[in-house]
Amino acid sequence: MNCADSFPERVLSGMRPTGALHLGHYHGALKNWVQLQQDKPCYFFVADWHALTTHYESPEVIASHTQDMVIDWLATGVDPDKATLFVQSRLPEHAELFLLLGMGTPLAWLERVPTYKEQISNLKDKDLLTYGFLGYPLLQAADILIYQARWVPVGADQVPHIEISREIARRFNTLYGKDPDVEAKARAAAGHLPDDERQRLQALRRAADQEGQVELREQAHALISASKLSRADKDALRAQVDGGRRTILREPEALLTPESRLPGLDGRKMSKSYGNSIAIREERASVEHKIRRMPTDPARVRRTDPGDPEKCPVWQFHLAYSDDACREWVRRGCTSAGIGCLECKQPVIDAVLREQQPMLERAQPYVDNPALVRDILDAGTERARQTARETMREVRDAMGLLGA
Repeated sequence: MNCADSFPERVLSGMRPTGALHLGHYHGALKNWVQLQQDKPCYFFVADWHALTTHYESPEVIASHTQDMVIDWLATGVDPDKATLFVQSRLPEHAELFLLLGMGTPLAWLERVPTYKEQISNLKDKDLLTYGFLGYPLLQAADILIYQARWVPVGADQVPHIEISREIARRFNTLYGKDPDVEAKARAAAGHLPDDERQRLQALRRAADQEGQVELREQAHALISASKLSRADKDALRAQVDGGRRTILREPEALLTPESRLPGLDGRKMSKSYGNSIAIREERASVEHKIRRMPTDPARVRRTDPGDPEKCPVWQFHLAYSDDACREWVRRGCTSAGIGCLECKQPVIDAVLREQQPMLERAQPYVDNPALVRDILDAGTERARQTARETMREVRDAMGLLGA
């Protein structure tokens, strides 16, 4: 059995260590992680090498940021008894697969990833014209493929990264997973086709295998069925079109994460760099202060002025935290000036504090004893290493490398 078939439902996701996380991270990713770990084998990793692609000049903060981030994972309910938590840089197998995949990945594939030119343009204060930054999608592909993950939970903007991982896996399997028996029979069968049909079939198969246009396999099947070949020749060509090779690296699939309904305190995306975030483990007094100072509908200059909830950032928090009855109370009270903005904010304050309380309780043992976090990452890294080594044995064997 190929190792690609061993864990058909495995989930792989990671985060760059940026320090303590905020509620946007919880609603946008971690809440989903907690749900996924209930019925799927999940691998969640600290992407510290990825952090170096943009912060290679300041690596000294990565260790402390890792500690804070993993405590927040545990605080939100990520369970090391259900999921494997590990650190990317402690597994050199990732780097080896990254290197080997790079030998056959066209440069143009990396340059066309939408976020490449976009981030170079947006992060003008950093020198991102580096091999590491260009190779970010390839390293990401290695992270996914080495665990033979089927599912990668991502937002819609990250789907192109999963698609390039699929293309990289497909190209690797095409190059190194050929079954000699299937290929020999298919070559002999193709020799019995007229030149134009043979060339058309080769073009369709190449587009399906190397360019990801898998829908063209149906056209290839139709061409084979319509040919005047013998049944044995048709079967050989169909086997080649349908794969005709070992699946060494599994093609992953994007698992679209529900979009976070929690914006920042000012209505923009929640981000520490915008100064509009609430930390997962923020102190109670700070949470109350921040929400009370949130901007509201500009039309409500005075207490007696009616407003429009749709124009108020606080309303977005009600959509994330409040039930229908509370939202109706807010809508009616705001549009009629029946309630003031501070009254409107109090249910949000209560809901956020209520959500955070179990997180604070879960986090406290790890804050008091940081060695517990190290033990969890040590154990998870060893479990991940076993899986990574299995994949690399297959990869080296397929490539005919010594020591496989």
